[in-house]
Amino acid sequence: MHIPTSTFLRRLGAALAACLLTVSLARAEAPPTPAPDFTLKSRSGENLRLSDYRGEVVMINFWASWCGPCRQEMPLLEQLYSEYNPLGFTILGVNVEEDSGKALAMLNEIPVSFPVLFDTSSKVSKLYNVVAMPSTVLIDRDGRVRFLHRGYKPGYEQTYQDQVRALIRE
Repeated sequence: MHIPTSTFLRRLGAALAACLLTVSLARAEAPPTPAPDFTLKSRSGENLRLSDYRGEVVMINFWASWCGPCRQEMPLLEQLYSEYNPLGFTILGVNVEEDSGKALAMLNEIPVSFPVLFDTSSKVSKLYNVVAMPSTVLIDRDGRVRFLHRGYKPGYEQTYQDQVRALIRE
């Protein structure tokens, strides 16, 4: 079957545009905008507020226990946290499930030392327009959203590390 050149080029262009859109949605530098403040209950039982971390570089990682890429990413986030926390970096792991028991069970399997918060009503997830699991937001020391990552694939952790380093140096 012969496809006319113009049809082929249109299809190729549409396919390339879709691929580029997917890549830009997965890992994108966000225009610096103020990070919406929130308060959520933490795994320790205390309420934690994002604005209390002003002056630090903050990664907010939205995750769920049923999410395979979240499980794959979690130990890598722990390594990032351990390495850069002494330099003014923190991670707030925000579980998005209604039942926080499932999150706690996962954390028994994959322990982390960074703060884990529970967004059981999806209020914060909606505030940050979370549409993919996991979703990761990097916030600079001035409280501005600088990077947004939707989804996770092996290798993203290197991008996270490069971006964290750059924000710490600012």
